[in-house]
Amino acid sequence: MKQKILLVDDDPFTRSLFESLFRSASIDLVAVTNVDEARRAFDLSDFNLAILDQRLPDGSGLDLFAAMRKLRPRQMAIMVTGYAEVRDAMRAVRDGLFDYLTKPFENLEELETVVAKALEMDRAYREISDLRALMSSRLGDPFIVSHSKSMEQLLTQLRQAAPLDTTVLIEGESGTGKEVVAKLLHALSARTAGPLKELNCGALSESLIEAALFGYEKGAFTGAVKTTAGYFEEAHNGTIFLDEIGDMSPKLQVSLLRVLQEGTFVRLGSTVQCPSNFRLICSTNKPLADEVTAGRFRSDLYYRINVVPLRVPPLRERRDDILPLALFFLDHFNRKFKKTAGPLHSDAIAVLEAAQWRGNVRELKHTIERAVVINAGGPVGAADIAIAGNAPEATATHAQPLLFREARLQFERHYFSQLMQLAQGNVSEAARLSGVARQNIYAHLERAGLS
Repeated sequence: MKQKILLVDDDPFTRSLFESLFRSASIDLVAVTNVDEARRAFDLSDFNLAILDQRLPDGSGLDLFAAMRKLRPRQMAIMVTGYAEVRDAMRAVRDGLFDYLTKPFENLEELETVVAKALEMDRAYREISDLRALMSSRLGDPFIVSHSKSMEQLLTQLRQAAPLDTTVLIEGESGTGKEVVAKLLHALSARTAGPLKELNCGALSESLIEAALFGYEKGAFTGAVKTTAGYFEEAHNGTIFLDEIGDMSPKLQVSLLRVLQEGTFVRLGSTVQCPSNFRLICSTNKPLADEVTAGRFRSDLYYRINVVPLRVPPLRERRDDILPLALFFLDHFNRKFKKTAGPLHSDAIAVLEAAQWRGNVRELKHTIERAVVINAGGPVGAADIAIAGNAPEATATHAQPLLFREARLQFERHYFSQLMQLAQGNVSEAARLSGVARQNIYAHLERAGLS
């Protein structure tokens, strides 16, 4: 389905430029010349993006944008402005404008990048609305927010493995979402009507894990005041998810292997063999093959649980997922805290997409939660985004090369920060030192989040 853009500009050259720019793309461009025509077009169609000239024959693009936002609060819009009007456009950004472009257009690549990012953000917002509707109709079902090819490959493998009653090993760094993958495997399996029992092997002592899995008879140990069923019993015809199985003690590894081989278990304090029929899903943030080589994990258990391996990629390998995940968490925490933070400004998106995310999706979630908490209500800018270790020099050494626009933004932020220090905050002096037009300095400072 084609994306739809509304262009409001009375300049024939600008209209011709955008028409040629989108001619080869799957975009339906509707071009009008004034506010009145724009209002009629806006009433008749749902546009993914509006590109508005700030000065129009019968009014102001800023006023038109404000009217659009009243009707559709998440309407994505870009303002086309002259140098003398940059400050007004900056104020509009604080009111929810996605970005602005200055005439004449000196960099068509930048223009295309801004438009593409605005359309991507619109798509993410719409998908979140669809996802919220799906969540309402299927309350409690797990889901994965994803745009990246690597996650689509994982989901394909997951859908193939889920109906098959076999053991699955989920590998991935901490915070990547291994628990969600496990829940989705269970939900899509033939055992979905049965229970899902979850146990974190890295968070409990050996004795507590043993009691939780096997259950125990009354008097089996101090504190065992009544006979209690364990997960091997309670998960009959269901699923057991052992999170961080790489932290399981050698003794429990032997016990688990015996249960998997024989299909029976014995409660602590008993001698009676009890049958159990469960599916086992395991996860680890350690490469278990290396743990086997080092002698810390049994090879026979490893081969028993590694029947279907699934790898959840870290967030740095799925950067296409950063924006939709950020918007999903923004929507989630706005609802949770009854706040109205947003939308994300382009400089905030640039910071999020350039970050290293050592803590993966969990770290991104906490970052957005903090941004919502400290935001008084309105657009979320780069100043609202606090990411540990997000220094430019740290990001530059990242194993995954940055996209060109991300690297350029980092350079501009560093360059103009130093420039304004040398110029002691004087824009005219900064223009003289840099050779950049004074009017353009304001635009660069805003884009870099330094104004």
